[in-house]
Amino acid sequence: MVRSSKGFRSGTRAKLKKDFRQKFTVTPYLQEFEAGQDVVINQDPFSQKGMPHPRFKGLIGKVESKRGSAYIVKLSVGPKKVKTIISRPEHLKLHKK
Repeated sequence: MVRSSKGFRSGTRAKLKKDFRQKFTVTPYLQEFEAGQDVVINQDPFSQKGMPHPRFKGLIGKVESKRGSAYIVKLSVGPKKVKTIISRPEHLKLHKK
């Protein structure tokens, strides 16, 4: 038998799907964030570069700093675990409180 693939995007057919008529826009690629801002992780399936793992979809984190064209985001997952994620701006969205 053949083993099933367990790649980075396995099991994400619905999670990483955009509407058929949704247009590609440049604005998410050009957005800037400052250290300390709250952001929501929302992967953009048009761009695979700098995409955080799909398990972090919808989580809220704080921007630590900028690294090249990407941002370092700190997340708290579970009671005491803090995760560091490096993500490009098209996969982040400003959190409105």
